Amino acid sequence: MMKTVIFARVSTNVQEYYRQVNELTVLAKSNGWSVEAVFTEKISGAKANTERTELLNMINFVEVNHINKVLVTELSRLGRDTLQVLEVIEMLNRKGISLYIQNYNIETLTADCKVNAMSQFLITILAEVARMERKTIRERVESGYKNYRANGGKVGRKIGYKKTEESMREQYTEEIKLLKKGYSLRNISKITGASINTIRKCKSLI
Repeated sequence: MMKTVIFARVSTNVQEYYRQVNELTVLAKSNGWSVEAVFTEKISGAKANTERTELLNMINFVEVNHINKVLVTELSRLGRDTLQVLEVIEMLNRKGISLYIQNYNIETLTADCKVNAMSQFLITILAEVARMERKTIRERVESGYKNYRANGGKVGRKIGYKKTEESMREQYTEEIKLLKKGYSLRNISKITGASINTIRKCKSLI
């Protein structure tokens, strides 16, 4: 039986990855593939691979457990930086592990574990489009903020605003989980993208 793992990612703590996992689980079942593990993370896809704990855990797992395929719903779930994405794919290629991208129904390797040149070409284009899209969105947001401020608008929380402990626990579940595991504030900040001050506030909730 074909052995697979599911990899799902969302960018922020308020987003959820359950839809991705459910869709890929159904996909695997319909193809008669076994799902050996599920890896999920809440982190910006623009982060360096070395800062993404679950991505590194997945790469290690697929090699040790002789996995055949890594399943993602779309390429951007693997990452949004072209070079970082291609780096992961190259590592998988060298291990003879195919990346299956659901929304385009393409794989990086052929049935005999050879590099699929056409898929590789398409993936490079898709990764670059995702990077450009992220850059465009960031520029639009920055431009919007500048125009808003120029017209007298104020950005930020209202004076006296303070999140409740319950909302903090809901929004920063990953940070609290890592704190309980003994990770340092600095490392948690690198992994999740949250500020050191925010993580300090989370620590007071434990």
